[in-house]
Amino acid sequence: MVYQTYITDVLVVGGGTGGTAAAIQAARRGVKTILVSAGSWLGGMLTSGGVSAPDGNELEAFQTGLWGEFLRELQHRQPGGLDNCWVSLFSYDPRIGMEIFADWVRELPLHWMKGLVPLEVVRQGNCVTAVRFANFIVEAKIILDATELGDLLALAEIPYRWGWELQSEWGEPSAPRDRNNLTSQYPVQSPTWVVLMQDFGEAVAPEIKNAPNDNPSLFTGAWDGYGAEKFLNYGRLPGDVIMMNWPIHGNDYGEKLGRLLDTQKRQEFLQECRFWSQNFASFIQKQLGRRYGLAEQVFPSSFGGGAYAFHPYYRESRRLVGVSTLREQDILPVAFGRVASLNRDAIAIGNYPNDHHYPGIEFQVQPKSIRWGGRWTGTPFTIPYSCLIPTETDGLLVCEKNISVSHLANGATRLQPVVMGIGQAAGMAAALCVELNLSPRNLPVRTLQAALLQEASPVALVPLFNLLPTHPDWLHWQLYYLENPDAYPQDGNCPCSLPLQYYYVEQNHVTLRSNKCFKGTFHHLAPQDYRFTITAPIEHHGLCVHLVTVRSHIDEELQLCVQQGTLTIWGRLNLAADWLLVEHIDSKQKRFFQ
Repeated sequence: MVYQTYITDVLVVGGGTGGTAAAIQAARRGVKTILVSAGSWLGGMLTSGGVSAPDGNELEAFQTGLWGEFLRELQHRQPGGLDNCWVSLFSYDPRIGMEIFADWVRELPLHWMKGLVPLEVVRQGNCVTAVRFANFIVEAKIILDATELGDLLALAEIPYRWGWELQSEWGEPSAPRDRNNLTSQYPVQSPTWVVLMQDFGEAVAPEIKNAPNDNPSLFTGAWDGYGAEKFLNYGRLPGDVIMMNWPIHGNDYGEKLGRLLDTQKRQEFLQECRFWSQNFASFIQKQLGRRYGLAEQVFPSSFGGGAYAFHPYYRESRRLVGVSTLREQDILPVAFGRVASLNRDAIAIGNYPNDHHYPGIEFQVQPKSIRWGGRWTGTPFTIPYSCLIPTETDGLLVCEKNISVSHLANGATRLQPVVMGIGQAAGMAAALCVELNLSPRNLPVRTLQAALLQEASPVALVPLFNLLPTHPDWLHWQLYYLENPDAYPQDGNCPCSLPLQYYYVEQNHVTLRSNKCFKGTFHHLAPQDYRFTITAPIEHHGLCVHLVTVRSHIDEELQLCVQQGTLTIWGRLNLAADWLLVEHIDSKQKRFFQ
């Protein structure tokens, strides 16, 4: 059969979080780029996967690159704002996320083809040169595997990992010593098919019908220890929509996960996974009443209703055997510190705790959580460029959850902002390889890092709590620590010529205009544990909430408040999370600071 052939510089296969970022970055760089996606929405887990309450990289200093651009667009476009739930600092209607990515693509000379999956990878010797789809072939200088499950790796017969590594392999502290029931039952983390429910305010919701093999007893105890209200507020979105992505007797599904590797058996798994979420939604309605039904207006109608995401939230895929592999110890904090060791060839950052999902099993990993800004967050870590490159094959990069990472470390690298950063770096690397006529393995990492650091929206490669890309010292310290990783400070703070609280003076008029003023009494209960009893405005009088922040100078100021006192604060109240997100503190009332 003769296939139509497209010729391009960069081909991105997969329109998920990483693939979307990669294609946008490559096209912005000016190289000819084709993006081929399986679905009609771009953004993957951020949009079509329904996880529109993303985790990680929430601190202001880590909101950089395309991730930072995406958050700023959401804040501009989402009616009512992003403060709606307690699992994330950013929750939004997935349709708005989809529109942002679609708008970005329309602004670019980027050829996007929808509804197509790869069928064959063409190789010439050791180099991947083309990918065949149903009716055409795309030839490219650089090809990126951005599929949700690393399908190009299998098609190209590039070595990959699937499953657990034992402690004997890399000495990971949380790895099992021997194979056991857990490693055989759950070779990878369980996916979740997100279903969106609607709070109708009264008992008028249509009945949610049970799917095959319904067994309500399997969901019993889902919100024990939380209560129904907190359970529902976990993933609350704007417009009284509730994201159901719940791990405790909830809709994680992990039966015979090996079927995901087989394109025929995969469909069987996906139907079961979708039915599992339908039965969970039915259970919730039966237990909590017909006030809660399906939010059928969000996604285009599929499987009989538009409340279900296009595809599951995949937490893990095939994982490349790369030039280097990120392991659990690479994401853990250094001794007596609150950051992980810095990779000299860092191209993306993350800070989420190491979170693993195995239904019905609590698996403990080495902790990497820290308290910062009045709440729990995670130890910052970095992703090396070498994790994106196959050990031998040329012409290909990976840019999704398929990077060269251990099963254990994947629990922290799989999150949306990290994958978006990986995708942006891969897209930039592909474009530079085209410009310089190099293979990915021969691209100097300093060239890639310099391009990312000096983008229009700069990308943080070194996690620094106390500097933003707009600070005059930011680029200096980013470059300095990349050249001198042993000098990277254990507390994640670097010296700077202009302290942040003074640097923010010129920006405070924006903060005051875009946030609400609250007056009340401050209580410092313990390190990184603050309460605030509101006295004004009157509609919130007497309400006692947690104080949290994503801004480094506010974090420092809250730590210095050592006694009870009166404060005037500008910020945003999140009743679902029971916190006030602090953006500014009135300097005139800091007299009780240490």
